[in-house]
Amino acid sequence: MKKLVILVAIGALVGLFNYLDGSQYLSLSQFRTWVDTRPLMAAGIYFGSYVLMTGLSLPGAALMTMIGGAVFGLGWGLLLVSFASTMGASLAFLVSRSLLRDWVQGRFSRQLATINEGVERDGAYYLFSLRLIPVIPFFVINLVFGLVPMRLWTFYWVSQIGMLAGTAVFVNAGAELGSVGELSLGGILTPGIIGSLVLLATFPLIAKLLGTYLQQRQLNKRFAKPKHFDTNLLVIGGGSAGLVSALIAAAVKAKVTLVEKHKMGGDCLNTGCVPSKALIRSAAVAHQLQNAEAFGFTEVQSKVDFAAVMERVQSVIKTIEPHDSVERFTGLGVDCLQGDARIISPWEVQVGERIIRSRNIVIATGASPFVPPIPGIESTGYLTSETLWALREQPKHMMILGAGPIGCELAQAFARLGTKVTLVDMENRILPREDTDVAQLVADRLQAEGVRVLVGHKTIGFQQKSDGAQWASLESAGAVSEQHFDTLLVAVGRKANTTDLGLETLGIDLTPQGTVAVDDYLRTRYHSIYACGDVAGPYQFTHMASHQAWFASVNALFGFVKKFKVDYKVVPFATFTDPEVARVGLSETEARAQGLEYDVSRYDLEDLDRAIAEGENHGFIKVLTAKGSDRVLGATIVGYRASDLITEYVSAMKQGYGLNKILGTIHIYPTMSEANKFVAGNWKRANAPEGLLRWVEKLHRWRR
Repeated sequence: MKKLVILVAIGALVGLFNYLDGSQYLSLSQFRTWVDTRPLMAAGIYFGSYVLMTGLSLPGAALMTMIGGAVFGLGWGLLLVSFASTMGASLAFLVSRSLLRDWVQGRFSRQLATINEGVERDGAYYLFSLRLIPVIPFFVINLVFGLVPMRLWTFYWVSQIGMLAGTAVFVNAGAELGSVGELSLGGILTPGIIGSLVLLATFPLIAKLLGTYLQQRQLNKRFAKPKHFDTNLLVIGGGSAGLVSALIAAAVKAKVTLVEKHKMGGDCLNTGCVPSKALIRSAAVAHQLQNAEAFGFTEVQSKVDFAAVMERVQSVIKTIEPHDSVERFTGLGVDCLQGDARIISPWEVQVGERIIRSRNIVIATGASPFVPPIPGIESTGYLTSETLWALREQPKHMMILGAGPIGCELAQAFARLGTKVTLVDMENRILPREDTDVAQLVADRLQAEGVRVLVGHKTIGFQQKSDGAQWASLESAGAVSEQHFDTLLVAVGRKANTTDLGLETLGIDLTPQGTVAVDDYLRTRYHSIYACGDVAGPYQFTHMASHQAWFASVNALFGFVKKFKVDYKVVPFATFTDPEVARVGLSETEARAQGLEYDVSRYDLEDLDRAIAEGENHGFIKVLTAKGSDRVLGATIVGYRASDLITEYVSAMKQGYGLNKILGTIHIYPTMSEANKFVAGNWKRANAPEGLLRWVEKLHRWRR
């Protein structure tokens, strides 16, 4: 009943204001008339109108503020606006709290738990920052803070102080403009007005800088900042992101320390990109031998020596290892340390018994395979992409959980080496982030090579029978079935390595995805601590880790002069199945979800001369362009060497040229890259100016 009364009252006030055309009474001329004749009444009407306008979250507060300065002058205007705006904000706060807080807190209690805890801890300062830096409209702040556990008195006095600087700037601008008598160029271009307009324009920047300074001071006040530092940059993690961060810092002659607790090179070198591609290559050779007759060879015999295949994988790692070694990076000027690192302050990291003081810190600890909490999974002796490489005895029947890129790549590789493979995923198709036609083509190839693909199947449990056989219980469309296997490989995704780093002690936030929360400059809430690579997301690719590392290290070392926002506009990636899948930009599914209008140009590789000669004439190129334009929105390639072919579209999107430029570029014959020119030709034919061509045809006919 109370909520209903409040809603009716608000509706009645808003309706009455509109019905009586209340805005006519809030004009500058009207207030000036009242000030001349009845100043107290004018102040009362102005004050009440401002409170109601703010309390009801009506638009026009900025204009009303400047009117206050123009009518009442800087002193009285500032006094009236300061208290009226704060009282109005508090009224909006109470309205929001009365109507919505209980429902919102009850409905989203779990999601709001962290926010509530943060508000209780330092909500006053957070509110002050928002009031000082108007990145969010004030009326939104009023309503949102009514939903969280903050006392009304705290909200009132913080708002009163926080809004004072901005209020003064707007009131002063109004006062200066209000002092203009006869409208003339000389009357407007006075030092006072020019100064007010400059202050009005620069206030957001000044407030932002001041707010950032105060925010960092508030965060850092419980820590003693060292007077001197041992190093300019300390990097935690020796994977792709950490190595590139350290390399860049050393290249610009900074003193840099790199801490790695396990193996240099991280996941990519030791358990990810390098070993998986070595395994895929061996599997590809096995597949070629098995299909040698298609290339004119008969009676070709081969036998897979699985242990030798896995030893070759290790030899490839050993060959590349020196590129990421301690010796190499030490020679480049990086101080490399082995051990567990724990951040104990915004400038200090403990490694063993040693405490290192660093001007800036970069977290680059990567990610690890995620193992879902499925009943019985611990008893299976499951493998992940990290533990897989210790295998020397070939699995007879491998079950792979997860049909994303890692799952699909390994499923095909093990199947080609002779292992019976069952690929399981709860999604309705493999490679769920790709378009249906892309996923279906790869699925058909996997099934043709003997992989059993079970999509739309949720794994609900594992058990071991009395004979020692292992079984998985799968649920699909309400029915439960059992699947036998002897080796389980879990490939359902990866989680950021954030534990035991001291993040909780410092209050460094994590995203809902479990990655370290960073801003556009890759800074955490402490601007001396950065994060990049898989631990920061949002893309867990090696090339993205290296890309982010540049921004993290440069911003850490030179951010006091110039900061750079990390660029995610053009991010390519590939799945190294056969056929390969490579993409940059939008898929059709994503474009439709965003409501974009687009054209699709497609070229099937079955017609490409080089693909036919290679025996790889399967797959296609699909390019999305803006409607009626050759500007590339996204490109997907499914086929032989797709990961190489995609680079032309990456360049086009990065440099801002379209399919016309690709069509006008000479491509060597016969190569796979000609396909990019042919798809551009298909776009050109589909967008030919038919009206002009009809006139040209008539011209040629006349000339004959």
